[in-house]
Amino acid sequence: MPQDEDLLLAVLNSAPVVDGVRTEQLVGEAGKELATRYGGTGTPGELAHLRSVREALQDLIRGRADATGELNSLLEKTVLVPEATPTGLDWELVAPPHRRLAVRVVMAWSLVEEEMPGRLRACANTRCNLFLIDRSRPGTAKWCSMAVCGNRMKARVHASRKRESGPSS
Repeated sequence: MPQDEDLLLAVLNSAPVVDGVRTEQLVGEAGKELATRYGGTGTPGELAHLRSVREALQDLIRGRADATGELNSLLEKTVLVPEATPTGLDWELVAPPHRRLAVRVVMAWSLVEEEMPGRLRACANTRCNLFLIDRSRPGTAKWCSMAVCGNRMKARVHASRKRESGPSS
């Protein structure tokens, strides 16, 4: 579901680094706006589950920790109920209301990992805290944004090479 891929990236990217400081967008009005945009309510409990899922998935994607226990705890009492329609099956997500949006994030992550293995990754700029889904044909995208992080990284490499080569004569 493309909307849930957007939800996944919105949650993963909800703690951007601004001027060298990690910010938090899953609190207050900003958090409520993000949640309601994707069908949530924005309650404090729902936002807490989204923050928890974000941290667990960021750790998993970066390979820093095995956060599957935390995800399994969130997924308790979650069921997908099928309903036959003339065009196939529709699946209804049944989960506690304050967990439903976070469960959708986990389901979107799982689907991306299954359908596009290795394409969900952290930005290669170590000073960035954003993630991307690489949809390029060769699967070589590195940065959340070529215009921002890509240019910054290339400028750093260029400056480093200039320093290493010393002053030109």
